[in-house]
Amino acid sequence: MLSIRKDRAPNNLPSSSRRRQVLGMLVVLGLAGQATAVDLRPIVPTVKRSVVGIGTFERTRSPAIVFSGTGFVIGDGLDVITNAHVIPAILAEGKLEQLGIVLPDGEGVRFRPAELVARDNEHDLAHLRLSGTPLPALELGDSDKVQEGQELALTGFPLAMALGLHPATHRATLAAVTPIVRPSLGSRNLDPRQIAALQRSPFNIFQLDATAYPGNSGSPLYDPATGKVLGVINAVFVKGLKETAITAPSGITYAIPAKYVAELLQKAEQKK
Repeated sequence: MLSIRKDRAPNNLPSSSRRRQVLGMLVVLGLAGQATAVDLRPIVPTVKRSVVGIGTFERTRSPAIVFSGTGFVIGDGLDVITNAHVIPAILAEGKLEQLGIVLPDGEGVRFRPAELVARDNEHDLAHLRLSGTPLPALELGDSDKVQEGQELALTGFPLAMALGLHPATHRATLAAVTPIVRPSLGSRNLDPRQIAALQRSPFNIFQLDATAYPGNSGSPLYDPATGKVLGVINAVFVKGLKETAITAPSGITYAIPAKYVAELLQKAEQKK
């Protein structure tokens, strides 16, 4: 009669204990070999309270409210930050067009007037000021400490005029810290905007691997663990025609570091 010998587990442990030890080591090694994504569920409701639409209101127009981008509330709850390019260059004064923020209101939207305090065209930032009841505010973080490869998140209103004023949150990785001016393949490819940019002092912006859409301009880019704002969504790298930003997004998005927001707010305080 043949006898089958069972090999004794190493370290004189019973086979069942040894299996548990090996499984535990595999779990630890597995966790060490993969990055654990931060759970966004705790922070998203907090951020959403401070994200607003940016637009204009004109009573005799149809629609009366026109959405132009996203913004977010900071400071004492009456300061709003967005992109400079989101703010209309000229308001229709004769038609009493007003600049302000757009808030969800049940199935519709509500408009709240705001004053343009300052516009920083160089960094594509704008500072609006509300009156009345303060709104929940976000806090600025230290954008100088952001590192390439860091996990971030953004919340805004992509395609808001088509999809409605419903804040949407997307994950983003800081792919690179890169100069604001993209190199051109030749002088023939330079447009007036690029030439003007070359004449200004260069500064670095955040390149993200996130997919943003029209309407996301001005959205806060923040630390998903703390909710602190580290940047402002500024532009989407569009391949081909602008229309393809919706049908074939490139997945490359840029953001202005939050330190320039702090500088804009500081200038406003000095003027008081």
